[in-house]
Amino acid sequence: MLIVISGPSGVGKGTLIHHIRNTFPQLVVSTSATTRSPRPGEIEGVDYYFLSKKAFQEKIDDNAFLEWCLVHTNYYGTLRSDIEAKCQQAPAVIIEIDVQGAKKIRAHTHIPQYHVFIAPPSLTELENRLRARKTDTDIAIQKRLTEAKQELREKNNYNKIIINNTLTQSYSEIDNTIKDILYHKEHLNE
Repeated sequence: MLIVISGPSGVGKGTLIHHIRNTFPQLVVSTSATTRSPRPGEIEGVDYYFLSKKAFQEKIDDNAFLEWCLVHTNYYGTLRSDIEAKCQQAPAVIIEIDVQGAKKIRAHTHIPQYHVFIAPPSLTELENRLRARKTDTDIAIQKRLTEAKQELREKNNYNKIIINNTLTQSYSEIDNTIKDILYHKEHLNE
């Protein structure tokens, strides 16, 4: 089963996924491939598979991706081989992905999946969070905010929407959602 988590850049998806990994150690997280450069501290094969644009294109040509798309001038994709291997070792695989990728995964109706959208309390708060990260220029932040407005229009296509207002509340909501997913998955297999 796939648990797909989406939301605008800077909304706190990474923080929530880190919490999920600590709270539900039986779950595994998909590792996406990207053509963007590693940020300080990111590890190849753990945070991402960092590929050149040529290597990424070769994988596209070989149909090696479950989904792929162009986001913020870089390519991102979910490798079929990564998902297949991780589905064999865990009751669910968490995929952090943008709304374009989530839509493509949703089209794979033969794969059991549940989609969670993480939303900011407001666009102003999202801008504050993006600025606090200190990883983007003003131009990049404005681009991410414009894209966030478009992504927020997709939130009703998700099974669950969590507004990441406070971490305590968000942790509680994501914990309850995952417990429900795992409970229903267990009972489907009986």
